[in-house]
Amino acid sequence: MAAIVRRQLALQFPSLSCAITSLSRNGVRTPAWRSQPNRTSTSPFNGRGFRTSLASYEKKYTKDHEWIELSDDKTQVMLCQGTIGITHYAASALGDVVYVELPTLDLEVSAGDSIGAVESVKSASDIMTPVTGKIIATNEKLEEKPGTINKGPEDEGWIARIEIGDAKEVESLMNLDDYRKHTEE
Repeated sequence: MAAIVRRQLALQFPSLSCAITSLSRNGVRTPAWRSQPNRTSTSPFNGRGFRTSLASYEKKYTKDHEWIELSDDKTQVMLCQGTIGITHYAASALGDVVYVELPTLDLEVSAGDSIGAVESVKSASDIMTPVTGKIIATNEKLEEKPGTINKGPEDEGWIARIEIGDAKEVESLMNLDDYRKHTEE
């Protein structure tokens, strides 16, 4: 049954690598290194698990200096989540961040929508979502300590987590090399 579900998912969502997880006989996600075929077993589940590549977890960037990174925590087969934030480049251009307006939970957004704002001693900037989806979490630490963005904008200074609606939007974003070229222009 699990093989049929995985096959249907692969056909329906060929570009959504995070929609398909490796499943073991009991439906629990299995690490790729453990889902290799066991040549001595006659189990119908040998070697049939789909694997997600590490490239599918690559951080992607927008021209507006936001980033999104897909989550490795896929507890539901059809759920794909990502974490959104601003880049090091944007954080250094802003200067010392003094206020962060976080998005509302359960907010339905389209790619390019404003989901909040970052204010610094120099200027203010809207935070745009790189993909379509629903906001499922915010980094409430930023309300008390907005300077966290300056210390680690692509780490502990993340802005929000989103349930991604269209994986093709993630694929169309820039990888790190393309983003670096973009910032050098």
